[in-house]
Amino acid sequence: MHSIFNLAGVAFACGLHAVALAQLQPYPTRPIRMVVPFSPGGATDVPGRILAQKLSDQFGYQVVVDNRPGAGSIIGTELVASAPPDGYTILMTGTPFAVSPAIYRKLPYHPVKDFAPVSQFGSAPNTLVTHPTLNVRTTQELIALAKAQPGKLDWASSGTGGAQHLFGALFMSMAGVNTTHIPYKGSGPATADLLGGQVKIGFPGIAIALPHHRAGRLRALGVTGAQRSTQANDIPTLAESGVAGYEATLWLGIAAPKGTPLHIIARLNGEISRALRAPDVHKAFASAGTDVVTGTPDELGALVEREIAKWGRVVRDAGIAFSG
Repeated sequence: MHSIFNLAGVAFACGLHAVALAQLQPYPTRPIRMVVPFSPGGATDVPGRILAQKLSDQFGYQVVVDNRPGAGSIIGTELVASAPPDGYTILMTGTPFAVSPAIYRKLPYHPVKDFAPVSQFGSAPNTLVTHPTLNVRTTQELIALAKAQPGKLDWASSGTGGAQHLFGALFMSMAGVNTTHIPYKGSGPATADLLGGQVKIGFPGIAIALPHHRAGRLRALGVTGAQRSTQANDIPTLAESGVAGYEATLWLGIAAPKGTPLHIIARLNGEISRALRAPDVHKAFASAGTDVVTGTPDELGALVEREIAKWGRVVRDAGIAFSG
């Protein structure tokens, strides 16, 4: 009996020793792949590239951005879910990560069960805009007009189930108005028709909206975040504008495959926090219409769970059809 227990003790001690050695091993020792499940050059891709470059400088190894767009961000996200949990394949994710469970019936991964949160790194509001030919100058005037003309006002989004659609659906629901949603195939076509006046209302990202607002081509009535944007402090929030409790932002974060060692998660989180303190990163994020946000892995995990519940309610209330 003693020999069995002694062997068990040795095995346990060896196991602890192996864990300790793993934690002492340096990380990284080779390039890291950051999978971005969105197209290059968009509101989500640009801040991710800024962060990747800063992390490359800090690590001394390249953080390579690998764009894998498609299927509402599912293709790239699934790629990371099935990657080895060794810290060398990470996911740049955001709001669609928490929306997908409500939109897609057969999601090939679970945002909570299959991923280890690392850190949030950014947040960007969208903006409620109107075409100047629509005779409103405030959110309350728009709500009053919509109530006076139920079902007659059209609003554009970048596509069914996307952030613009969900942010707009939440606004219409909380404002208690009946309007008509016009989905487009991307933010580009939606913005083009907004500028042309074919549709009068939209919810583009702030980086898209601000230049047109300042040039007088569109009128920004409010931002969707809980606070005013640092890029446009003169534009009130929609909550300030009379839609109490309204909040919707495009948050950005980093996640890793479930099972990634805790010391690697901690190293990534620490280096992301360090990168986000750099003045040049703040400046570059501001140019991309994104506010810097830092946080712990637990805080990002809690955010994902809150967002899954929130957008699940919005999808159900809006009657958005399931896909796939």
